[in-house]
Amino acid sequence: MRSGTTVSVLSLVLFAWLLNAQNQSPQSSAPGEHQPPPQAYADCKGKKAGDTVQHQTREGTVEATCAESPQGLVARPSRQPKSNPDDQPRPKPKAESPQPRENTSHYSIEQATSDRAQLHTIAFDGLAFLTGDFGYDTFLPPGKVSDYFGFQYMRDIDAGGGGHNTSFLTRIAENMLAVLNAGQKAQLLALAKEQESDIRKFAEMRLPLIKAFRQNLTGDVPAGSKGLNRTAVMKYSSDIYALDGRLAFQRAKVMAAVIRSLTERQKSALAALKFGDSRTWADVPEQLDRRSMPHEANVAVMTYASEMFSWYAGSPEADTYFCPERHGMYFGGFGMKTAPAMGKQNYSISTSLTANSGEAFLDTLTDVQRSQIAQLIVLQRRDLNEIVATRRAIVTELRRFLSGDSVDEPKVLSLSRRYGELDGEMSYLYAVAFAAIDKALTQEQRQKLLAMRTSNPSDPKGPFLYSSPMRNPRVDKTDFLFGVGP
Repeated sequence: MRSGTTVSVLSLVLFAWLLNAQNQSPQSSAPGEHQPPPQAYADCKGKKAGDTVQHQTREGTVEATCAESPQGLVARPSRQPKSNPDDQPRPKPKAESPQPRENTSHYSIEQATSDRAQLHTIAFDGLAFLTGDFGYDTFLPPGKVSDYFGFQYMRDIDAGGGGHNTSFLTRIAENMLAVLNAGQKAQLLALAKEQESDIRKFAEMRLPLIKAFRQNLTGDVPAGSKGLNRTAVMKYSSDIYALDGRLAFQRAKVMAAVIRSLTERQKSALAALKFGDSRTWADVPEQLDRRSMPHEANVAVMTYASEMFSWYAGSPEADTYFCPERHGMYFGGFGMKTAPAMGKQNYSISTSLTANSGEAFLDTLTDVQRSQIAQLIVLQRRDLNEIVATRRAIVTELRRFLSGDSVDEPKVLSLSRRYGELDGEMSYLYAVAFAAIDKALTQEQRQKLLAMRTSNPSDPKGPFLYSSPMRNPRVDKTDFLFGVGP
């Protein structure tokens, strides 16, 4: 991929364009949908790229920079006018009550990979990383593992507004289990027992990367190393994703067998449960004796049951979809956003926290610091586009199980390894950029960033095995991730 990136006028212009794009049309995020007004072109007539002009907007006159575009030079505001000029950090949003969603069509791969969504998400990760610690970095919702079954899409488009409520997964899982017979449930229980050790191994394999990224942040690097080694990070990430691919293959095989065994009566019962509308789901009692099961097995079965419904009722495009936070999950974003919800019934996680906090983080940085975030949008674009193609290939292969066709396991594992390389490279880029920004922060900036992170003393602190706190986790040596050692 690209290397030796330096801060440039181009990156500053890019950042200004990204901020301008998000304010031009808050209802649409896909690249190319934000068309500057004619005045923006008129302001730069006779100018050259990089010239500063005064540009009239609906909020008033702002300073803008002339930038190249397919239609010619256009004025891009350097900073957007603020309705609140006191430049104070935004308070942390409170948990939201579920509200019906009338328009969910904007949730798509195009939206998730758009410059605007990625800018906010990367900025939010930066805020979480620079204000957090190793414990929060380890938090990972169990549903992010082997997530090729459409559950995230079903959660995001929920017309009932309950997709990010802590009861969402439980409700659909219990409904699914209520439809299954004893033999079908037994297959899921057997799968949980079979995968239990690998599910734990996946979480433990993440720890060296997380520790290495923290070491790179603090400058605690092994002797003889100049910092993180991109190739080593990519290779290790591919090993993690190879395990993820094996888990996905096994899940798809078992879940498809259960789905193919459904009776017409069971299919009729499932038809009453609408994909993307939790208002059609009944509140059913627990279907399994949880007290007789290890916690990890219980979590696995509930995950299988919820994903089996979304896979059965969804589509290949739903399986391919991912939320913007899906990649580079080593920087504490989920620890900051989701960990406070653990153990709380009927708690809704704020759907605006990422965007609001990400924007507040960017507002606190200098132009040069912000440009380091903006550069990541360009640097990761090729990887992100290939990730979409790779996910689509994986879900296409796994869906062959549903029709009883043979599935190419080596192909799934090979694609998974490539997926891991891509995610590893993006994670490396994030870690390097965040560390560079941290080194340049003033004390005043640090105080502002820390003020954005409020927490309740009762919130779990980690380290976590997914979402469960654990004591003294074993973390393997990280020297190899810095290019040191065998």
